[in-house]
Amino acid sequence: MDVYTITVLANIALFSFLAISAWLLLLVGEISFGQQAYFAIGAYTGGVSTAVLQLPFGIALLMAIAAGGLFAGLVAIPAMRLSGLHFSIASLAFAELVRSVLNVFQYQRWVDGYLTGPDGVNGFRDIRWIYDAGINPGTYFLMILGCLSVVMLGVVMASYGRGMTIVRSVGENRRLAAAQGMNATRVRIITASVAGAIAALGGTLYAHMATYIEPAQFGLMIGVHSLAYGLIGGMGTVFGPLLGVLIDIGALETLRIFSGYRMIVFGGLVALVLIMRPRGILDEATVAKVQRWLRG
Repeated sequence: MDVYTITVLANIALFSFLAISAWLLLLVGEISFGQQAYFAIGAYTGGVSTAVLQLPFGIALLMAIAAGGLFAGLVAIPAMRLSGLHFSIASLAFAELVRSVLNVFQYQRWVDGYLTGPDGVNGFRDIRWIYDAGINPGTYFLMILGCLSVVMLGVVMASYGRGMTIVRSVGENRRLAAAQGMNATRVRIITASVAGAIAALGGTLYAHMATYIEPAQFGLMIGVHSLAYGLIGGMGTVFGPLLGVLIDIGALETLRIFSGYRMIVFGGLVALVLIMRPRGILDEATVAKVQRWLRG
């Protein structure tokens, strides 16, 4: 594959982490415009770990996941007292707070004769682990795909257990779930933490592919898109948000006939899908039909 194709496929995989993150919160009944905050936290944590602290890449991934999950959990404790529009505004407010902090955050050290590390609004250059390790773009794409597969497998396995059933029950009717003995607040906080960890994993993988990141990259539109991916892809399966990413990046970005009008076309597509299929293309009813067909 040529470099352009690998880049497009890698972006599809990377933004799938963010889409799954927003989708999990949709399942628990909340609309978040702020999952890009944890994507950014993961990007900067992973970048600092390898480029500045010279830690192994595996440790950087674990630190990013831990940071994303921790921050998401801490934010969720007060935020989950809110719901609906109030929660959405709170999630966006936190994302903008993170971006404002990154605009002034500086942590630089001399590494191999170069001043490396976050430099506030000027960004974070030379996150060069994949090049220093001699990893080519195709191999790194396979690494991204492997991480995404693990995340999706985990969600699929949870779908066959009580975990995802509880999450969906809380999302559908919080009071009824509580009446049945479920701790709705705890379920929502844990779900938010997992969602934050997934977004952070995608963020650190993104930073190492891009080699340069800056606060401006983690704005509102990334959060809106990640939310839209789950809405149009469907709420019935974890493959729903992946489908949403494929439609946006895989189709609208690749088909140059929409060049210059991509945002308009994508916005119209989201509106059309939500009118015709409020639960998305791969909604629960569609997924159930497919499962019955597969069973014969």
